Amino acid sequence: MTNLSLIGGMWGLLILVSLSTYIWRAGGVLIAQRIDPNGAVSQWFTCVAYGMLAGLISRILLMPIGILAETLLADRMAALAVGFFLFWIFKRNMLPATIGATMVFLALTTLRSYGYL
Repeated sequence: MTNLSLIGGMWGLLILVSLSTYIWRAGGVLIAQRIDPNGAVSQWFTCVAYGMLAGLISRILLMPIGILAETLLADRMAALAVGFFLFWIFKRNMLPATIGATMVFLALTTLRSYGYL
């Protein structure tokens, strides 16, 4: 196999992959026009997505792996509580809740690593 045929093969593969991607995207655009975003099926998919996200976040907080597993559950729960409180105080704004929860978690783990807690 020469370099020229290898390059031609790669360009052909790139074209095929691009076409396969854009065909599905075009189909999605055509179908999306007929979908009612407030319909029962859309609401069901939304509920399933939120349920999966809640399960994933619960799994990460309660049974973490990696370096997060080395932190105390109390620190993770305190950061979660602060995040929920800030989310409620700031009228469902995610940014202050995320920043606040992260700062609390960072402060608690830092204080523990220096032996202050």
